[in-house]
Amino acid sequence: MNRSTRRRLTATTMTVVALAVGTTACSSDDGTSSAKAADSGTYTVWDPYPQFAKGSDWVKLLDSCGSETGVKVTRTAYDTSDLTNKALLAAQQDNSPDVLILDNPVVSTLAEAGVLTTTDENKVDTSTVEPNLLAAGQTGGKTYGTPIGANTLALYYNKDVLKGAGVDIASIRDWKSLTAALEKVKKAGKKGITFSAIGTEEGSFQFLPWFWGSGAKLTELDSSQGVSALSLWSDWLKKGYAPNSVINNTQTTSWQEFASGDYAFAENGTWQLANAEKADFDYGVLPIPGADGGNAAAPTGGEFVTVPTQGDTDRYTTTQKLVSCLTSTDNLHDTDTTLSYVAPTSAVQDKQFAADAKLKPWVEAVKSAKGRTSDDLDTKYPKISEQLWKAVQSALSGSRSPKDALTAAQDAVK
Repeated sequence: MNRSTRRRLTATTMTVVALAVGTTACSSDDGTSSAKAADSGTYTVWDPYPQFAKGSDWVKLLDSCGSETGVKVTRTAYDTSDLTNKALLAAQQDNSPDVLILDNPVVSTLAEAGVLTTTDENKVDTSTVEPNLLAAGQTGGKTYGTPIGANTLALYYNKDVLKGAGVDIASIRDWKSLTAALEKVKKAGKKGITFSAIGTEEGSFQFLPWFWGSGAKLTELDSSQGVSALSLWSDWLKKGYAPNSVINNTQTTSWQEFASGDYAFAENGTWQLANAEKADFDYGVLPIPGADGGNAAAPTGGEFVTVPTQGDTDRYTTTQKLVSCLTSTDNLHDTDTTLSYVAPTSAVQDKQFAADAKLKPWVEAVKSAKGRTSDDLDTKYPKISEQLWKAVQSALSGSRSPKDALTAAQDAVK
């Protein structure tokens, strides 16, 4: 990269990246931690999947795409937060990997920092990607990668608990009917709904479907719609429909509560599907309803395959072939099945649904999903998110009313 680009990689950028949500806790190295190899026939890939070691389907795919492209692929895996910081450091040293697979909220930050090339520059084809998913990698009217897959949030429900409370799942179409169902469940002696409202990005992530489902926008946290969403959660706690533990719940501990078999509903993601299959009760999945009906927009999780800026621009041609292989229809299907992701293209979504009908509500949820950095929020999102989770914490703990909590949040963002 040129010097002017390197100078833009400031401490501020590092701070913004540190706020991105992390999903794993360890790292592994299947190659070299150096981005550039001495052999010009070697191309480097960095990813956030340390759980996949040599011999895994993911690593086999990387090797296969390397062979198909006529190069050797050297892969390094990091946990999510470490990966973004390593990417910034490598860019400062003009030593970026050829392919960088990133958690989608970080894409706009690294793009603004000059770390990533646009799809116009690297010629990666995104024409078949669902627009709402591609938006997470767009900023300033330009696209900086292509999603490898997406996960999002929905409501898991316990069929036995609902049956015992006399609740027909088909009757739940909006907030009013959902709250009525929670009331019936409580009267039947069971527990209503659990979720994560912890004071981190996880808390914002779980609140966003309700916030967006009210019609609120992240540029106006204290709108009447936003207040109604926070009031919904706050009222659920006051009435005993949701436990006070949600204030400290992560998505993992929230799932553990649901797995006890006592709860009617749990807000959680596709990554819990394997655990759901192990549960001692029949479960179903319902897209999160909007305030007045329809499916609320839930935030998209998942990664983008990006191409970092290289001093040797001739490498982009081969890199584009690697990315095209990794994101081809056949390979996306296998990869997204491994990652419990919904594919970013309708063609692969259809293949997933044909193979497993239980994915239908997840496909519906992803089709309604929205990137956290969409609406031109880009690098402003982490600051907004931090104030949002603080507002949720204040309201649910009872230290502030929902309106006062969100007013303080909006003032802090300004």
